[in-house]
Amino acid sequence: MSRIGKKAISIPSGVEVTVNNGVITVKKGSKAIDVDTHNRVGVEVVDGNINFALVGEESQDRAYWGTYRALTNNAVVGLNEGFKKSLEINGVGYRAAVKGKVLELQLGFSHPINFDISDDIEITVEKNIINITGSNKQEVGQVAAKIRSFRPPEPYKGKGVKYTDEHIVRKAGKTAKK
Repeated sequence: MSRIGKKAISIPSGVEVTVNNGVITVKKGSKAIDVDTHNRVGVEVVDGNINFALVGEESQDRAYWGTYRALTNNAVVGLNEGFKKSLEINGVGYRAAVKGKVLELQLGFSHPINFDISDDIEITVEKNIINITGSNKQEVGQVAAKIRSFRPPEPYKGKGVKYTDEHIVRKAGKTAKK
């Protein structure tokens, strides 16, 4: 039984929520995020809260109940506070720089890697830390994973791009025989 679906989402001040034919539109200023429920759950906005209700009694309906509640909560939190991921670059000569709407990465290859930054995402670089912020949780995580995939950390020296809170399990290198 879903415990997530039962919780009401409180709407912060400045955030506007409308429900129209199964599509939940969360809006703050000029930014808006749509969550399409495909009419799989009942949604109503009452007294500054968003409440979700089951449509059927099958197990799949309960899964949708919690999923759409979580997606809507991510939209509300994203527009109100935003989401952030941080990546750390480790390695001699490894560096990153933002040039306009392009993130330029030097990761030990013979060429720099140019990553185009979308309009919804903001990337800043401080020394060897890349900060990715945005209002869409899925997009922020996807951009961070894509940047990390250019040079994942290796287990011997820890060189590469890793999340700042990620722990790299180190392996022992070769040892000399006596």
